[in-house]
Order: sequence, then structure tokens, then C-alpha cells
Amino acid sequence: MAKVLYIDDNHDNRMLVQRVLLASDYEFEFAGADSAHRGIELAVSDPPDIILMDISMPDMDGLQATAHLRRMPQLQDVPIVALTANAMQGDRERTLQAGCDGYIRKPVDVDKLPDEVMYYIGSRR
Repeated sequence: MAKVLYIDDNHDNRMLVQRVLLASDYEFEFAGADSAHRGIELAVSDPPDIILMDISMPDMDGLQATAHLRRMPQLQDVPIVALTANAMQGDRERTLQAGCDGYIRKPVDVDKLPDEVMYYIGSRR
């Protein structure tokens, strides 16, 4: 069973992704965090197979959180994928430079999301 941690301050986004993943043909275990700080705590205490990271969050944004997670040896192999509405030119490149392994644009394609998540899990760092 693949363990997914989704860090996003928006409750509705977390619930949508949870519903999509749990209704898929894959077996996912889902954890959600409403802030970057809480997401970091969850990632350290129970390392997931993948972290989906919103980029625009208050206090600590997803780029800062990704950089913080990348400094933790126990999380070096965990793929971090930006799941964001940021679609301006250069946003994808900034997420990759911060340490993200991929980039999925919101609104998510509910038919493709489970396959995309499994793709990134299969291509662990």
C-alpha cells in the first residue's frame, strides 16, 4: 500500500485528492496536513512513499518546506511533487530547483492523478 502525504492549507483540496486516490484502483494510505509545519512533522514521524506539496501556503510556502525536507537524510529518497495552481512561466522550474521531483497543475485531472502519483512513487529518487 502506497502512503501519500498531501500538504495543502485548503481543506477542500485535501479532501478532493483523498477521495480521488482512495477511489482509484490502487491501494493508497492517505494523510493530509493543513500547513507546511504540520506536514514536516508528519513526514518525519511516519515517512510516506510520496509527498504532494501545495506551493502557496501561509507562514511557510511549499518551496521552503521542500527545501527543509530535502535536508533531512531520512526523507532523501521520498519523491516530493508540487501540486499547485501556480502556472506562471517559471513556476515549474522554481519547484524543481527547490527540490521537487515533479509538478502537477491544479485543477487536477481526477482520471490521471492516481497514475501520476504511482509514476512518481515508482521513480523514487
